[in-house]
Amino acid sequence: MKLLHPRAFLLVVSVLLSGLMAGCQTPEEVLPPQPLLPREQLVSLLADLHTLEARVETAGLNPDSARALYLQQQKALFWRREVTDSLFQQSYRYYASHDKDLDEIYGLVIDTLALRQVKIGPAK
Repeated sequence: MKLLHPRAFLLVVSVLLSGLMAGCQTPEEVLPPQPLLPREQLVSLLADLHTLEARVETAGLNPDSARALYLQQQKALFWRREVTDSLFQQSYRYYASHDKDLDEIYGLVIDTLALRQVKIGPAK
């Protein structure tokens, strides 16, 4: 049986160890995807998406029509913001894998929506 050259053995071991270490990363160690929406931009976009969702829900449409309207309006919102669906999804997934980050983001979304509600006045 032929043994590996010591340098080849070290190379194989280092590749295996680096693979194992990469698989054991905690969410705090995960590198952010590039590109990534900044937190402030994600907060604003999420606030707009929740507002859109509320508008569609109160439109009194059947579920299929409501879903189609929401998706159409979501696409238009992403286009105006110059954000792709995949950029939004990967950014959301990244922040969601960091529980504290997503909690902070949604705290800011709630504050943003509350401020918007104050600006438009009480509901009639």
